[in-house]
Amino acid sequence: MKAVFITQNGGVDVLTYGELSDPQPGPDQVLVRLEAAALNRLDLWTRNGWPGIKIEFPFVLGADGAGTVAASGPGAEEWETGTPVVINANLGCGECSYCRAGFENRCLEWGLLGETRSGTYAQYVVMPARNLKRMPPGFDPHKAAAAGLVFHTAWHSLIKVGRLRPGETVLVVGASGGVNSASIQIAKLTGANVIVVGSNADKLALAASLGADQLIDRSEDENWSRVVYRITDKRGVDVVVDNVGTTYYHSFRAAAKGGRILTVGNTGGPKFEIDNRYIFGKHLQLLGSTMGTIGDFETVMDLVFEGRLRPVVDQTFPLEEAAEAHKRLESGEQMGKLTLAIP
Repeated sequence: MKAVFITQNGGVDVLTYGELSDPQPGPDQVLVRLEAAALNRLDLWTRNGWPGIKIEFPFVLGADGAGTVAASGPGAEEWETGTPVVINANLGCGECSYCRAGFENRCLEWGLLGETRSGTYAQYVVMPARNLKRMPPGFDPHKAAAAGLVFHTAWHSLIKVGRLRPGETVLVVGASGGVNSASIQIAKLTGANVIVVGSNADKLALAASLGADQLIDRSEDENWSRVVYRITDKRGVDVVVDNVGTTYYHSFRAAAKGGRILTVGNTGGPKFEIDNRYIFGKHLQLLGSTMGTIGDFETVMDLVFEGRLRPVVDQTFPLEEAAEAHKRLESGEQMGKLTLAIP
């Protein structure tokens, strides 16, 4: 099969387009013929090398993908050849106490496609049958791939962990990233008021098109927590979506008493200082999560298929130009998700 893979960690120059052996489905597994893959920052970190995570080379990047069923292994015969499917990248064992309780994203042997096992920058991928969801006939596989990881992650964080309620005010730190674009829409669907902090007017325009109620351009006022405080009549916000980490100082200040700070990542770096006085003085909750459950994936992808949530695709590259897609992702200039067209 054609694939983009790495044989060592490093910069974009380590991405190789070539031939790998076709994978074969085992028991309870399905072989998917991919039509589209979507990029995540995870791909950059895996390519560069995660400290403490060992992968077997050659390794195929990519967590998100959509296509059609090509073959089924024993026990997965209900997945008929040609069925359009989207992939749930969250890999649980299905047997531990967490998986049996429906918390697959807390699995004792948890893994992530494209991070702990080869992923979707390829013509074929083998998936556990439980990690597939049927797509409606004719649904754009690029939109499905673009939605998978980020909407799954945002839904679990905001709805399950953050317990977002109608009428609350949400602050989203960052205007155009995949999880943030999903968070804006999910918050609006829930009936929340949404404030977005962005780095420039173009990215804020995208946030507005997704339903953001109030926009703050941090290039014009770096002290954006003060702006939040002012526009909320000195109350602050109920929920902050902050996947940067190094911005916690402002997020803590922007939160109302009893506010919840939600995080699913640390794009600004893994280590930074926290002023603990804000946490106990304002009764704040710092709530982290990774990905979501199978039930979350079913729910949020149904909303995507119904058109109630809209994945934003910035640009599509041919698979063999994955290096150019990585360069655009690294630049931070993309407005939404980047996808790869699988030949």
